[in-house]
Amino acid sequence: MKIIRSILLFSLVLALPGLAHAADSTWVLEQSTLTYHVSHPLHHVEGVSHAARGKGICKAGVCNFLAAVPVKTFQSGDTNRDLHMIEVVRGAEFPMVVVRTELPESDLKGGSIQVNLTVQFAGQTAHYNNVPFKLVPEGKEVRVVGTIPTTVSDFKIKPPELLAMPINNNIPVDVDMTWKEQ
Repeated sequence: MKIIRSILLFSLVLALPGLAHAADSTWVLEQSTLTYHVSHPLHHVEGVSHAARGKGICKAGVCNFLAAVPVKTFQSGDTNRDLHMIEVVRGAEFPMVVVRTELPESDLKGGSIQVNLTVQFAGQTAHYNNVPFKLVPEGKEVRVVGTIPTTVSDFKIKPPELLAMPINNNIPVDVDMTWKEQ
């Protein structure tokens, strides 16, 4: 009987890494709407992109997510403004906005969470701590909604001016993404 127990215990020890690996998960960004807001004393502008792509890998209860969007995919409804925006943020040299975060896998169950984000944009990296997001689980999908409180100065961008008046420093980005577990 001791031999059978020893064999079972040894088999269980050998199987544990495989079981832990089976619990790992991969998430893919299924759809997204990212909207930046620029304010100027004379008007307000929004630019929208639906072109973000992303992936999340969860291992040992910790998830690492990366989402990226081409700068040129943001559309404000004015082609000249969009081309000027790409020029101002050096989009030819730095064509992507990349966002990374790490969070406990348990946060993916839904509710309100706060995450730390690293954003690479216009050749600079900015860190945002405790950014609130709402997660709404829908089967194997999770919808993520929130706002990243970005500013022009975070990325060392010279604020564009209109009639010698610069845009407001705050350029928040609204996030509405749906991630799907693979």
